[in-house]
Amino acid sequence: MFGDLQEKLEGVFKGLTGQGKLTEDDVATATREIRRALLSADVEVGVARNFVARVKERAVGEEVLQGVNPGEQVVKIVHDEMVALLGAEAKPLRIDGEEMPVTLLVMGLQGSGKTTFSSKLALHLKGQGRKPMLAACDLQRPAAIDQLEVLAAEIDVPVFTQRGTQDVVAVAEAARDAAREKNCDLLIVDTAGRLQVDDDLMAQLEALEKALEPTERLLVLDAMTGQEAVSIASTFDERIGITGSVLTKLDGDARGGAALSLVEVTGKPIKFVGVGEKPKDLDVFHPDRIAGRILGMGDILSLVEKAQADIDEDKAKRMEERMRKAEFTFDDFLEQLQQLKKMGSLKSILGMMPGMNAKALKQAKVDENALVRTEAMICSMTKKERSKPDLINGSRRKRIARGSGMQVQDVNKLLKQYRDMKKMMRMMQKAGGIEKLGKQMMGGGMPMGGRR
Repeated sequence: MFGDLQEKLEGVFKGLTGQGKLTEDDVATATREIRRALLSADVEVGVARNFVARVKERAVGEEVLQGVNPGEQVVKIVHDEMVALLGAEAKPLRIDGEEMPVTLLVMGLQGSGKTTFSSKLALHLKGQGRKPMLAACDLQRPAAIDQLEVLAAEIDVPVFTQRGTQDVVAVAEAARDAAREKNCDLLIVDTAGRLQVDDDLMAQLEALEKALEPTERLLVLDAMTGQEAVSIASTFDERIGITGSVLTKLDGDARGGAALSLVEVTGKPIKFVGVGEKPKDLDVFHPDRIAGRILGMGDILSLVEKAQADIDEDKAKRMEERMRKAEFTFDDFLEQLQQLKKMGSLKSILGMMPGMNAKALKQAKVDENALVRTEAMICSMTKKERSKPDLINGSRRKRIARGSGMQVQDVNKLLKQYRDMKKMMRMMQKAGGIEKLGKQMMGGGMPMGGRR
């Protein structure tokens, strides 16, 4: 997401090459192109116009700081205004209250990803030490209850279901009673959706809101729908009064217009974004980080947080000790691959790196299956072979290749990478710099064998 917008904005900034002051002509040209880029990204017209006006007002006559070119100066102004446009700062959920359970109402149209988000939110809150329960209150879609039960089982969170009734308020109230009995402090209510906004849907949500008095009324929106998402949000806000929105499919090919328009149009924050299909693929929405990604600055804070959440600290310490002694084996290699896989796709990780702009990310030949193939080859080795790779002769290489569905040359490449790594470790050990190498490896900088 944001790739095209990022690329167009980079072109605008590169065009500012003057010195001294940013002239009115320079700024007029730049802001005109910025407006075109925003409209191309499906940003709401009024939002784009107001954003450009604010940038222009700040930029005209701005003194160019010593050692900073005009393009960089405008990037700073655009970044600051974009952070403000996106909501200034992350807005936490209101999940504290005197009466338990605190209720969170999840709303949205059919296909927006409400049910999946509900389970992701439950896992997110569970990770914070809370005790959530899911409530299946989508009684319109036959498979909705089954889907929520499957997702709840996957994340080991209790779910309340009641089949054979269309009284959604009664089900919700029964779910609240069940949550109290199980000492759950949060109740996440998954509601029904429609293909479009209608009076029946709104009436049902209004009845649920009145009965449950939720502290959060979260509207789930598909980021792929662009400006339509903004229109949907406005309607829900007028009828129900949303407290925040959630954008799903932010890892897709959406142009970004919804994210850049929602806050200004509705006045309500974006609280979460869905960045994948897995239960843990949910991120808190940080305006400054999203602005950094759009402008090619990366998102190193989110990358660090992912590493902290997904990498086992005890295992990392043991790994570092083994590397100090140059005792790295294929079992260690496999462990590192599995830790890296937990952090998400390679492309998403690369996208968070500073300097990895849209063009570079497009050109990067990221083979998402490389980890899978390497893991398959290592798993096709015997325990003894993994601990003592020097035992792997020609016949063993053929067996490993057959077992992993790869070619012998792929196994040879993996073994060569391993030997090169061992050699580097010994050299670093002799030079007293193994600690530096170890830290790099803990960050996921492992070589990957295999080919397409």
